[in-house]
Amino acid sequence: MTNKRFEAIYQILLSPATQKKSERIFLTIAIISFFIHLSIILLVKVGIINPGDASSFFNNPIVAIYTPFSFILVYEVYLLIYFLPSSLTTYVNKQYEIILLIIMRRLFKDLGKLDISSDWFRIKTDLQFTYDIATSLLLFFLIYLFYVHSQKKQEATLDRSVVREGTNKYIRLKKIIASCLVPVVLVLAAYSFISWVLHSINAFGQTGESFKNINNIFFEQFFSLLIIVDVLLLLTSFFYTDKFHNVIRNSGFIISTILLRLSFAVEGLMYNLLVMIAVIFGLVILVIHNKFEEKINAEKI
Repeated sequence: MTNKRFEAIYQILLSPATQKKSERIFLTIAIISFFIHLSIILLVKVGIINPGDASSFFNNPIVAIYTPFSFILVYEVYLLIYFLPSSLTTYVNKQYEIILLIIMRRLFKDLGKLDISSDWFRIKTDLQFTYDIATSLLLFFLIYLFYVHSQKKQEATLDRSVVREGTNKYIRLKKIIASCLVPVVLVLAAYSFISWVLHSINAFGQTGESFKNINNIFFEQFFSLLIIVDVLLLLTSFFYTDKFHNVIRNSGFIISTILLRLSFAVEGLMYNLLVMIAVIFGLVILVIHNKFEEKINAEKI
């Protein structure tokens, strides 16, 4: 593929203009989906339809916020891919933001199942809601710290060193990976959504587990895909830089992503702990990397 043809494809998929257009599209879909969910809740309230085991998903207007949040999350996935070629730390930070939004989205869904009573800490759903509330606050603060440290001048050296050592080849490779990710993620999202809709329609009005793992739909597979991408980026980065602290930083980010992926396989407090450990690990890796960079820059002066 020639450079001109590749750049044309990249501009179609990941240009600032495409990003703005995608934002408008996803926000429009999110608003429409919100009113559709509200309409279904109204039909359930008047007894026209019976959602069966999924009743907690259609018994409270607040829960309807869950649906537009899902489409906003898909847009956040697009932003993650959008920032991949330009900034590794922003790309990782977007992973953490997506996890936080998933937890916030789950809070809206779980509001429909809360049982306000003196036995709050004995009821499983209420206890999980408490875990999620605490996790979302701590995670928001950790993401803030990660953002602060990623904005430090001493930290943003990998891409600049790549430009010095390997011209634009590494950045072009990241653009190729990002361009390939867009159609793959769209297909994965469409497949996950259609599969869930068909399964939910078949199970609607019956007791079952069609809504049990709704929070994991798409994102479980997506984070598996991210692990492959992260490993590929790490391996190819060796062609352009051999700095020890950069290698450890990139390796640490992969471990953080793997921990986030593992969190989808567990439930309860263990899920929250894995998420927190993943983000704390990534933050500590970044802080130590920055210290390395400061020391190296000080020795050069």
